[in-house]
Amino acid sequence: MVKGSGHKLAPVFKPIKESFIFGLSDFTGIQNQPINHLSLAEIYQQFIEGMRHTSWYEYVAVFAGIASVWYSRAENILVYPVGLINTIIYIYISFEGHLLGEAAVNFYYTVMSISGWYMWARRDQQKEIALHITYSDKKGWIQQILFFLFFYTGIFLALTYFKAAFFDGVIPWADAFASATAFTGMWLMTKKKVESWYWWIATNIASIPLYFVKHYVFTSVYYIVLLVFAFWGLAAWRKKAKEKIM
Repeated sequence: MVKGSGHKLAPVFKPIKESFIFGLSDFTGIQNQPINHLSLAEIYQQFIEGMRHTSWYEYVAVFAGIASVWYSRAENILVYPVGLINTIIYIYISFEGHLLGEAAVNFYYTVMSISGWYMWARRDQQKEIALHITYSDKKGWIQQILFFLFFYTGIFLALTYFKAAFFDGVIPWADAFASATAFTGMWLMTKKKVESWYWWIATNIASIPLYFVKHYVFTSVYYIVLLVFAFWGLAAWRKKAKEKIM
């Protein structure tokens, strides 16, 4: 069970030192082994135990998130109301697991979902959709990289402080990376930029092991699904953007 959490989990192993290197973390396992030394059977047992103790609201959040990404790929405005169900629940889940960066991300998602809902719903004078899928120009790329670096630096410094002062389970650089890439992806999605999917892909890759080491196994699997959807969404948006150019 996560320290200080009301989330009823029964993990097979308990973290003693969390060093997030895209899945290679130091853990005490079933036999006090690091996770990278556990057998496939032991990792599978951890997965089954985590699934068994996943809360109902985490299931709701996961399925709402998957539906939201489906609507996003299809450029359907339902991405936002459905996505709000996901983000509000994950704010609560993230606080439970001391994932402060992820909590901040989901609060940001909530705010940006409302903003994106408005932007995607706008119509021009001919009552046609005003916002279309496009590629970023050179200036746009510079802006999004600076946007990412600004939030990464700020979140990293804040989480480093929180780790020392309050939560020893926080992983500053990992949380900051997952958060900053997500902030950038969401911002670009409200503008219907193809490049938003590149940032989503980075977020999903970072979030898979981040949630796994916190024992939110079902959520970790959820991010695997989102990673697949992100590549699918990227292909769909690239095709639409090219059609607009032609």
